[in-house]
Amino acid sequence: LMQFRKAQTTNVDEENPYWMSFSDIMSALLVIFIMASVILILQLMEIQKELEHKQAKFEEEIVALKQAEQVRRTILDEAVETLRKRGIKVEVSQNHTVLSIPNELLGFETGAFDISPTYQSRAREIGEVLNMVISRDNRVEFLDTIFIEGHTDNRPLQGFMGKGNWGLSTFRAISLWQFWEKSLIGDEQLSRLKNRDGHPLFSVSGYGETRPAVSNQVTETDFKRNRRIDIRFTIRRPDSAQYEQVKEHRSTQSLSTHTRYGR
Repeated sequence: LMQFRKAQTTNVDEENPYWMSFSDIMSALLVIFIMASVILILQLMEIQKELEHKQAKFEEEIVALKQAEQVRRTILDEAVETLRKRGIKVEVSQNHTVLSIPNELLGFETGAFDISPTYQSRAREIGEVLNMVISRDNRVEFLDTIFIEGHTDNRPLQGFMGKGNWGLSTFRAISLWQFWEKSLIGDEQLSRLKNRDGHPLFSVSGYGETRPAVSNQVTETDFKRNRRIDIRFTIRRPDSAQYEQVKEHRSTQSLSTHTRYGR
């Protein structure tokens, strides 16, 4: 009898280490699972925080963009109203981005690009008004570049060192800019205006006959309407990296919405 009990005790003792080792393994696995869950939760919280930051940045950019668009609209509206009160009729594009100076205010004859004395007084007033409405209330902070764009009619032109209408349109824009630089002095000079990056606000370009105001040019009136100067206002916008962040954020939001509602 004593021998049997001794044998039985020995068998139980031999089994105890096995069961204790299994329990330790399960406990360790539970600890690892808890730690992994905590790390995952922290990572998700960090991702959520980053998304919220991007959302806030995106909303700030949208607000700034809308404000810049409103500033541009205000500049153009004030310029048109002020000039019309002085008897100078200019035109504004439907999307409120371009102030168009028709040929009757500048007097460009076929193949000509100089601002003749007859038209210099009105040309100077246009420059004065532009400077006045742009300089108010730090509006320049919302602008990127203002292009002085020259245009021609579609009749072929020789000369200008082989550049034809393209060269002529550019010379027209240069002539107006140089006239403003000569006739506007001190705080009226447009060249003193800089954008937020410290670059000159105004730039000059020529488009030849490629952007006509009247496409089907038949009469002399049609040709004159295309011989013009456009003042194109561009505003500051988010850079490409910011647009990519917005695009990524929108994709994440869309995926999250579809997952949540099972679409």
